[in-house]
Amino acid sequence: MTRILFFLITLLTALPSSIPAETSPRRTSHLHWQPWSDAVFTRAKQEKRFVLLDLEAVWCHWCHVMDENTYSDAAVIKMLEAHYIVVKADQDARPDLSNRYEDYGWPATVVFDGDGHEIVKRQGYLAPDEMLSMLQAILDDPTPGPSVHPEAKLELPANPLLSDALRQQLTKSFLSGYDKLHASWGTDQKLLDWDSVEYSLDLVRLHRDAQAEHMARQTLTEQLHLLDPAWGGVYQYSTDGDWNSPHFEKIMQMQAENLRIYSLAYAQFSDPAYLHAAQEIRRYLKTFLASPQGAFYTSQDADLIDGKHSAEYFALSDAARQKHGIPRVDKHIYARENGWAVTGLVALYDAVGDPATLADATRAAHWILANRALPGGGFRHGEQDAAGPYLGDTIAMERAFVALYGATGDRQWLSNAETAMKFIAANFRDARGTGFLTTKIPTDQAYTPHAQRDENVMVARTATLLFHYTGDTHDDDLAKQAMRYLAAVPVVNRLPAASALLADLELSRPPLHLTIVGHKDDPAAETLFQAALRYPASYKRLEWWDRVEGQLPNPDVQYPELNRAAAFICTNRACSPAIFNPTDLPTRIDKLSGLGASR
Repeated sequence: MTRILFFLITLLTALPSSIPAETSPRRTSHLHWQPWSDAVFTRAKQEKRFVLLDLEAVWCHWCHVMDENTYSDAAVIKMLEAHYIVVKADQDARPDLSNRYEDYGWPATVVFDGDGHEIVKRQGYLAPDEMLSMLQAILDDPTPGPSVHPEAKLELPANPLLSDALRQQLTKSFLSGYDKLHASWGTDQKLLDWDSVEYSLDLVRLHRDAQAEHMARQTLTEQLHLLDPAWGGVYQYSTDGDWNSPHFEKIMQMQAENLRIYSLAYAQFSDPAYLHAAQEIRRYLKTFLASPQGAFYTSQDADLIDGKHSAEYFALSDAARQKHGIPRVDKHIYARENGWAVTGLVALYDAVGDPATLADATRAAHWILANRALPGGGFRHGEQDAAGPYLGDTIAMERAFVALYGATGDRQWLSNAETAMKFIAANFRDARGTGFLTTKIPTDQAYTPHAQRDENVMVARTATLLFHYTGDTHDDDLAKQAMRYLAAVPVVNRLPAASALLADLELSRPPLHLTIVGHKDDPAAETLFQAALRYPASYKRLEWWDRVEGQLPNPDVQYPELNRAAAFICTNRACSPAIFNPTDLPTRIDKLSGLGASR
């Protein structure tokens, strides 16, 4: 699930004492659904049929409604069986299809001819009469309709960094897109847009930007309306332009990114409401989405009973809900979703230093390494993938490894990050220079693989930070290739504007650089490291140099030999004298870096 979709589609409580069995399996349709494959198109061409793809999400209310109403309607079934081959795919299981049709929401309905050419693309729920009308219109005229547009040509810039004019244009879009009345960006669906809030936090820290602080804090406060008061965790979004009409599904990306952003905000503002939100999301993850092995499941359904609105159910207490049952949990374990979860948990650990939170993150990362790793450093999506490998899995785990290295100083995590980035370069880099592809394996013979914006934002930002940790210019090259794609027209004009602004901001300057010099079994060094970890900056290069491990991976600074643990702050112009007292770190960082940290 990607963020662009969200712009385009329509006090602590106790842990539940036990989680009862989930509701019964989903209803079986009368239609003979086929899996997505080239064989479907071969058959369609031979039999002179069309192919209808129902791209759904297993947690999606309107997908359930469409199954219950439209695909169970006798007239629709008769029409489909006579002239179409029906294909159903879960977008969480197929990131290639999900990225290809992300602009159409779930359910997405796409009809193809036997050669794999698109005829119609429809967004959201289609009632039986709408479906019948569409199916008949295709029979009457099978030429592509107005929903099928020619692909826009990418205009790649020579310079990966945004021009001043383009940066000003994006900044204007970032500011004008903010909903001053209800908070957050956009006026229809309400959710925490994590890149926009994180960019706002950066503006506060770097420039004491009062407008950015207001936008971030108003959004963080309003997003609390989507926090489940009984079980923790966050609902996906709210409709109707306010925060009072939630869609109740709980998907991993929303949990992980809300957890990360609330943790960053707590570190920066010390607001206990933000810490409460982060801890409540962690509580939900542990109670509902944690597998017995320590890795995380994918999502929880919006509906207790497929196709029936659950607002009354989610208004109940924990005990009252349990009497009715528990919405279904999708127990697939995907590398991508676990990478997101690990990064969010590490952000909470960075903010508060709870060892149990770090243990949750490392346990999930180790499980994915043991059970989803591919030769060469990459990751498959699930236990068995129908296609792939997919960029999303490896870049999500790559980001998690970089976060774990920054939180622990354990060089094995950095080694994992380096091999994962090499896998990305070898397997997803587009030879045409247009960023990094979701996969180099086409979804079908008629489709050329494409890059996807959110994945390339993650490549640009993660490769940039990795470059500063390793000094390897290949990482810098990867970041710049991803950034050139992000700066290309029309990609750069997609929402949210903050995604490109964040990537550009980080590529154009070094991160905050903190180094602790001292043995890792020295309590004084540990105290300094924890103090550096707490300092509020998402773009931070924090290292722990224990001389017995040899030189640092990127020895671009020479530190003096001292007889006790010390911290050093380095900018691109100077390094601080040794700092021995952890309470001195924040003010020394602010002074040397010229930052106005808001805490």
